[in-house]
Amino acid sequence: MSAILSADDLNDFISPGVACIKPVETLPEKEPSTAENPYEVTKEDKVQPENLPPAQISLTDCLACSGCVTSAEAVLISMQSHAEVLNTLDAHPEVSFGRNQNGASQGGGQTDEDEGRIFVASVSPQVRASLAATYNITEQEATHMIDQFLRGPQGLRSGGKHGSGFTWVVDSNTLREAVLVLTADEVGESLSSSDSSGVPAPKKPVLSSACPGWICYAEKTHPFILPHLSRLKSPQALSGTFLKTVLSKALNVPASRIWHLAVMPCFDKKLEASREELTDASWHTTESQPSAETRAPVRDVDCVITSRELLTLASSRGISLPSLPLQPLPSAFSPRFPDETLDAFLFSKQSLSKQAMTTGTSGGYLHHVLLTFQAKNPGSEIVTQRGRNADVVEYILMSPGGEPLMKAARYYGFRNIQNLVRKLKPARVSRLPGARAPTTSAAGNRRQPMSRNGASSASGGDYAYVEVMACPGGCTNGGGQIRIEDAREVNSTAQTVVSEEAPSVSTKPTPHEQRSWLARVDEAYYSADSDAESEAETQAPITISENETRVHRALRYWSDLTEIPLAKLVYTTYREVESDVGKPEQASNDTTRVVELAGKIGGGW
Repeated sequence: MSAILSADDLNDFISPGVACIKPVETLPEKEPSTAENPYEVTKEDKVQPENLPPAQISLTDCLACSGCVTSAEAVLISMQSHAEVLNTLDAHPEVSFGRNQNGASQGGGQTDEDEGRIFVASVSPQVRASLAATYNITEQEATHMIDQFLRGPQGLRSGGKHGSGFTWVVDSNTLREAVLVLTADEVGESLSSSDSSGVPAPKKPVLSSACPGWICYAEKTHPFILPHLSRLKSPQALSGTFLKTVLSKALNVPASRIWHLAVMPCFDKKLEASREELTDASWHTTESQPSAETRAPVRDVDCVITSRELLTLASSRGISLPSLPLQPLPSAFSPRFPDETLDAFLFSKQSLSKQAMTTGTSGGYLHHVLLTFQAKNPGSEIVTQRGRNADVVEYILMSPGGEPLMKAARYYGFRNIQNLVRKLKPARVSRLPGARAPTTSAAGNRRQPMSRNGASSASGGDYAYVEVMACPGGCTNGGGQIRIEDAREVNSTAQTVVSEEAPSVSTKPTPHEQRSWLARVDEAYYSADSDAESEAETQAPITISENETRVHRALRYWSDLTEIPLAKLVYTTYREVESDVGKPEQASNDTTRVVELAGKIGGGW
C-alpha cells in the first residue's frame, strides 16, 4: 500500500484503534461425530492447531472510512500512485502537437501508433489551495506552479526516458460549473416530478453525489438512500468523460491512447475512478467502436493522485516545486484544444461560481441551487440557520411574504451524515393489530415539528437538496491534502511558512495547530475568488440565466460533436453492494481476483 495512507490520516470520529467494521470471527472447529468418547472433555493444550486460511475482506466489505485497509485497496492504491505516473510517462512517448494555420493543435507523427500517448490532467481547486498554504503563495501562483511542473520544460519534461509531459492541464472548476448548472436543473425536475432529460429524476430530497466516500457508504449500508442520490457525475468523472470523448473524436485516436491524470484532495477519488460505471463502456457506441465488447473497458480517469503525492512525484524526479517559475507557460507549451468552441469553454475566464465562504469548500453545489431558485423568485431571501455544529447548516428560501419556498441543508462528516440518514430512513409499520400508519410528508418521511423560522429541525424529507461530504470541514480537509507536518518538512531548509503557533521542532501538531492549518488552507481556497475578480474587471458580470445558457450551449455542442446522447455523457448510476463475508466462497482469492476487485480489469469498488 501507499506509505502516505496511514492511521495518522484519520480525522473523523473513527479512531485508529477501531477494528474492521466487518469483523470475521474464526470459531473452533467442531469435533467429528465419530470421536471415540463423545463425553470426554478435551483440554485446550490437547487441541491440535489448525492451519486456517487468513480472513479475506474485499473492497465490497469496506466502508471506505479509513478504519482499515484491505488487500484489494492496497493493490488499488499502488496502481494509482506517483510511481504509476512516472512508469506510464517512461513507458510511452508523448504524442507531440503543433499548430495548424487556424491555430488549433494537431498531432505530430513522430511517435509509434501503439506506444504513443496523449497525456492530459485535471486539477481540483482544493489541491491548489493546499500548495498555496504550504509554500506561502497565492492560489493563482499555485496554479502556475502545477502547470509548470506538469507541462513546462523545467518540470516532468526535464527527465524520464522520453521526456514526456502533459499536453493539457484542465481546471476541474470548468466541468464543475457544468455540474452546478445541471444540479439546479435536476433539483427542479425532482420538485416538479418531471424527467425532461429522459432519465428519471431522483426522489426528494436530492442528495449530492460528488463525494465518493459518501457514495460508498450509501451503497454498502443504506440502499434506501440510492433513489435520492443525484444522477450527475462528479467534476472529476465528467472531466474524464469530456477529455476522452472530445480528444478521441477530434484527433481520431482510440480512448485507450489518451491517459488522464486527476490531482485530487481525497484518497477515495481513487475508488471513484475505478468504478465500472465510469468507463467508456457507458458512453461508447458500437458503430464507432465495433470491437469495444471484445476488449477491457477504458477508464475515464486512468490515475488519481493526491496533493501529498504531487509532492512525492516532484521529489522522485528531483524537482523543487518552489524553484519553478510562478508565471504562465509560453505559447509553445500551450497548444490550442483541438476544437475551437470547446477550447473557449474549457479555458474560459467567464464563470459565475465563486470560491467564497458562502459557497463552502466543496464546490458550492448547494449555494448554486439556492441562487438559481432565488433568481426565479424575485424578492426572495435566503435565511441561514446553523445546526448542532459548524458542519450542519440549514437554508430556507423565503418569499417576500415570509413563506418558505424551498429548504436545503449542508451535512459534512460521517457523524452528521449518520444523523441525516436516520431522518430519511423509512418509518417502520407496526405489526400490532390496530396500529396506525405513520403520518408521512410528500417525501415519504415522518413529519416533524417546525422551528419558528420555518426550518425543519428534525425531518430530512422537507429538504429539496442536501450537500453531503464525508470530510468534516469539506474537501479542503480531504485525507490526501498536505498536512502541517508535510509543510514543515518541505520548508525545513527555508523560512517556515506554517502558522506562528507551530513550534520549530518536528513534533506532532496539536488539535489547535491542525485547525489553524486548515484555516490557512481555507483562506488560500477563498483567495481564488478575489484573484478571479481582479482578472475579470474589464468583463461585464454574468447573470445566472446567461451562465445557464452558456453551459447548456456548450454541452449540446459536445453531444453533437461526439454523436453521443448527453444523458450518457453526464449521468451515472449507483447500485446496492452486498457483503460476501460469511458466504460460501465461489472463486479462489488469487492475485487476479484482487486486481479485478481493485478495478484494473472489470472496475467496481
